[in-house]
Amino acid sequence: MALAFPAIDPIAVEIGPVAIRWYSLAYIAGLILGWRYMLRLADQSPAGIARLAVDDFLVWATLGVVLGGRLGFVLFYKPAFYLENPLHILTLWQGGMSFHGGLLGVCVATILFCRKRDISLFHFADMLGCAAPIGLFFGRLANFVNGELFGRAADVPWAMVFPHGGPIARHPSQLYEAALEGVLLFIVMALLWRRPGLRARGGLLAGIFFIGYGLARTTAEFFREPDAYLGFLFQGATMGQLLCLPMIAFGLWLIWRANQAGKADA
Repeated sequence: MALAFPAIDPIAVEIGPVAIRWYSLAYIAGLILGWRYMLRLADQSPAGIARLAVDDFLVWATLGVVLGGRLGFVLFYKPAFYLENPLHILTLWQGGMSFHGGLLGVCVATILFCRKRDISLFHFADMLGCAAPIGLFFGRLANFVNGELFGRAADVPWAMVFPHGGPIARHPSQLYEAALEGVLLFIVMALLWRRPGLRARGGLLAGIFFIGYGLARTTAEFFREPDAYLGFLFQGATMGQLLCLPMIAFGLWLIWRANQAGKADA
């Protein structure tokens, strides 16, 4: 017994030759809602970050997410294929985005933006860490609509037969990730942001986000089917789990740095 996969057309709106996909709308929703949420956080930031700066950063964030996410997928997941077919790098409508690549892209964009505007980098990163789960939530829902990145074989009552996953009932791991990386992480970050003592330590909340995402993604990967062109890697870990290790290490460093800076200011 398995639940029927909801047959949702990946194309949300189609007007003549122009097709707007749910995947694209998910990115747009994540960016816009994340931007609006950051405007609220800016009013409470101890660094006095102006709302206008958040407005201007939206373009930088979009470029970081799209360029970094695509290049990350090309380099981390299918470098041989894209080396032989470089023009396929531009076919974004066919899917193929890496969160870790998008994260690196946003990190680079944030560093350059904060330097140019003379904004506190670590306090700005804290705001981003609180808003990022919004985009993650919508992105995972889009993965589910596309029937991609499905889970491993399962016999749980909510297992599904995915259109591209063969006749086997599988975990709806995209929904697990939406719940862990999106909903749960957003709630945790929102609750921590409400504590002024934590907000005051620039970089602390960003570090918690890095660790939180790394743990959430690592957990979800135990239910997610590894990419067919990669399979299991070192000691049975997936690429997603391996890429989370430096994330968690960086998060620990951010927390350590924030605490050290707090002691120096005391």
